[in-house]
Amino acid sequence: MTTTPHTPAPATPVTPLTSLLVANRGEIAARVFRTARALGLTTVAVYADPDAGSLHVREADAAVRLPGAAPADTYLRGDLVIKAAVAAGADAVHPGYGFLSENADFARAVQDAGLRWIGPPPAAIEAMASKTRAKELMRAAGVPLLEPVDPAAATAADLPLLLKAAAGGGGRGMRVVRDLDALKEELAAASAEATAAFGDGEVFAEPYVERGRHVEVQVLADAHGTVWALGTRDCSLQRRHQKVVEEAPAPGLPAGLRTALHEAAVAAARAVSYQGAGTVEFLVTADGRPYFLEMNTRLQVEHPVTEAVHGIDLVALQLRIAEGHALPLTPPEPSGHAVEARLYAEDPARGWRPQTGTLDTLDLPGGVRVDAGYAAGDPVGIHYDPMLAKVIAHAPTRDEAVRVLAGALERARIHGLTTNRDLLVRSLRHPEFQAARLDTGFYDRHLPALTEGTPDAGLPALAAALAQALPAPGAGVAARLGGWRNVPSGPQLRRYRAEPSGTEHEIRYRHTRTGPEPAEGHQDVRVVGVTPDLVTLEVGGVQRMFHVKHNSNTGAVYVDSALGSHTLTALPRFADPEDRTDPGSLLAPMPGTVVRVAEGLAPGTAVTAGQPLLWLEAMKMEHRIVAPASGTLTALHATPGHQVEVGALLAVVLEETQS
Repeated sequence: MTTTPHTPAPATPVTPLTSLLVANRGEIAARVFRTARALGLTTVAVYADPDAGSLHVREADAAVRLPGAAPADTYLRGDLVIKAAVAAGADAVHPGYGFLSENADFARAVQDAGLRWIGPPPAAIEAMASKTRAKELMRAAGVPLLEPVDPAAATAADLPLLLKAAAGGGGRGMRVVRDLDALKEELAAASAEATAAFGDGEVFAEPYVERGRHVEVQVLADAHGTVWALGTRDCSLQRRHQKVVEEAPAPGLPAGLRTALHEAAVAAARAVSYQGAGTVEFLVTADGRPYFLEMNTRLQVEHPVTEAVHGIDLVALQLRIAEGHALPLTPPEPSGHAVEARLYAEDPARGWRPQTGTLDTLDLPGGVRVDAGYAAGDPVGIHYDPMLAKVIAHAPTRDEAVRVLAGALERARIHGLTTNRDLLVRSLRHPEFQAARLDTGFYDRHLPALTEGTPDAGLPALAAALAQALPAPGAGVAARLGGWRNVPSGPQLRRYRAEPSGTEHEIRYRHTRTGPEPAEGHQDVRVVGVTPDLVTLEVGGVQRMFHVKHNSNTGAVYVDSALGSHTLTALPRFADPEDRTDPGSLLAPMPGTVVRVAEGLAPGTAVTAGQPLLWLEAMKMEHRIVAPASGTLTALHATPGHQVEVGALLAVVLEETQS
């Protein structure tokens, strides 16, 4: 923690705010509204059509529609956002993170409209907006840097390279290149993704540091010359260059390195006359050398861990600074350790594939902070980032904070969508993470082990069958059992498929005077109690409680216990799309938009196994669709701009025969 008073700036009058519009959506909009309400401000939301009934809209005092669905037509339309703020009577705009949060032209337009901008001066945003220009500025300030590499002149000696979008962040427009032959294609992909996410396709290259740590410093500066460096955060656990687990303070840093990082962060802020909240990010090599990466001129997703450790509300401080208040010369002392995990609707075992559908249940135990963008019953669509919530634990020590967070995630009930919850729990309990041996290659090394299947769902399936065997209120047993009934006293049958593994379970049970009991196959199981939503079974002298929830719309049954969380589907059921298509069919793995097709690709083209054929954009990320085998493309049903649903037939490859 560092505080550096500076030459006092001219006196700034204090002008209180009354009404705040958040130019964002989801979790960050809801989080800003929470603080604004506590401060007595009126809150205004903006929303795209897919977000009409979303959580952040429900939590605002007023809301203004931005017609359309795509970010480029809605949340990236600064003119519409400003028009909404004026129409709703707001006197200030908070940009959140992403979208327009680091757009200097938008910040100026907000101010030109007579509204207060809750962020740094537009000139500071502009200075840091381009990572290439920011590095030139930091070089002049003496901050250590990785030297850029000209992609056109790159050689094998420069590999591996990291391609990065000059604008924006969040992992969009980033690629690691280990093969010179792939450089041209990866440059095009990174540029296309950056254009889609930020409206700026500029991409640069720099050396990729193997097993480096991502360490950052939270800064906060007022208009009176005071700059705080609020400790460090480690954000090394990343997927697709996007952070998954973050913590404060960054563990295991020598005191000299911490001081150097604080001083460099303050120097960066002073170099652009910074005001408000910002983050200076560094890459720390395995031998402890720090290199400046970028400065995010906004609030970070992971800001809650700093808030927990320092006992502050960064959004409240942003608002006070915008009103003209001065920061105390000395920031609060840190206390304890905080860890944050990002809960995503995605399947890590299948290429981090984003998931869409209805979030049936989102219920986390007490003892942790939950910043959510969705609530139970909300739809999760294709247009935006798939983060459902952030879960944060704070405790006196790192070991305790990690244990509390892992336990809370493990006990959470999350139904309706595949999520990364199991991955998070296993990551937090991995020996490398617990020993604070952190680097950005963690998931490259450990993903297969971290995504192994959950324990057998046999007992959860039995619990589901027993719970569903109870007659509905006012109905007899025969009405409840339907087509599986032989006679009420005879063995009954239920069949389930565990999702997403596909393992099938056949459960036999019989009705007795005391309730349903297992028949053959579960002689070692004693039924202690059965209700429609809680089944208690005793196995080997140990009682286990199974919480059961049935979705009458989809037929899914969710079973949560200390053995894990299981999603079961009653059989028979419709076949998976991949089970009813011809070999070689390429199906859309998710709903999305076709953004590119490989150059020259047409029916009759020869392709090789693994060759990228087309690219889908879903939830602001590009996903490559590759040839499943070497052969001939016999059909192509995808064109750029074409929106597809999950399971849609995109192309067909006829595999070449082996002689």
